[in-house]
Amino acid sequence: MDLNSFSLLALWSATALYALALIAFALDLGRRSAEVREAAHAVDSAAAASAQSEATAQAGGGVAVKTRPAKPRSTEPAVRAQRSPSLRSAMALMVMGFLLHVAADVTRGIAAERVPWANLYEFVMTGTMLVVAVFLVVNIKVDLRYLGTFISLLVVSLLCMGTINFYVEVAPLPPALQSAWLVIHVFLATTAMGFLALGCALSVLQLIQARTEARRASLGELKLKFMATFPSAQRLENLAYRTIIVGFVLWTFTLIAGSIWAEAAWGRYWGWDTKEVWTFIVWVIYAGFVHARATKGWRGGRAAWLAIIGFATVIFNFTVVNIFFNGLHSYSGL
Repeated sequence: MDLNSFSLLALWSATALYALALIAFALDLGRRSAEVREAAHAVDSAAAASAQSEATAQAGGGVAVKTRPAKPRSTEPAVRAQRSPSLRSAMALMVMGFLLHVAADVTRGIAAERVPWANLYEFVMTGTMLVVAVFLVVNIKVDLRYLGTFISLLVVSLLCMGTINFYVEVAPLPPALQSAWLVIHVFLATTAMGFLALGCALSVLQLIQARTEARRASLGELKLKFMATFPSAQRLENLAYRTIIVGFVLWTFTLIAGSIWAEAAWGRYWGWDTKEVWTFIVWVIYAGFVHARATKGWRGGRAAWLAIIGFATVIFNFTVVNIFFNGLHSYSGL
């Protein structure tokens, strides 16, 4: 087996582990829902027992002793990962999948004798690897394991699409890509994608949590019960903003590095190529997000939707633009 074949096998194995992690994360959501139902049942039982005790005491002419019912669970409790074998298993599977993913990426690069992101297949492989890397690293400081379902679903979907539809054999670099700026420019773009993916996931959960909190306040019930174990909508919004800021800074340097590389390769910093335009559109959307939230006081749903639209544009830029638009950046290899 040559290195390229080993890389492909390792990538499929990593995809399988990510898929198992997705199942484990989904089981954890079911466990969370069961916990919320049990807590609600305990509160109802305590309240019913208290009411019955009071009624019995009044009927007997005695003095009623009022017992205070248990307080319902907060919408922002600590995530008790140590009590969830499925969550621990999911994170372990993500780590093992990531190690195989790194092996696939490195061996592809060794087989090609260059960095492994010169065509669309390699970009998907490296980009998803960095999405998982950002997810795992950020979890060291901030507990974001509840995003596992979103991240694993995104990674499995992109890897399956990339491996089935975008795979190409190892090929030498086109002349325009034979530059050190290939390492800098594309690495910045893929790392930015990792942080923007986390920001999108947090924004989606923010919208769901905001509706959940509104429903709980008005009707006193939860439709998605596992959301009661997630942070509040305000906390999710703040985390999304902080994550997107990092991604936006990296994307800004992506634009700068791309312009410098374009001048070295084609003698101009900007040429309105399709890829250049869409990269700038992504930057404008996230610049608008940062500016509107910082100066115009955008909060809640409007900011979340802008973050989601921004990441959808990132995916469009990396897939549709590379496949269906011809230009100087048509390096999909297809």
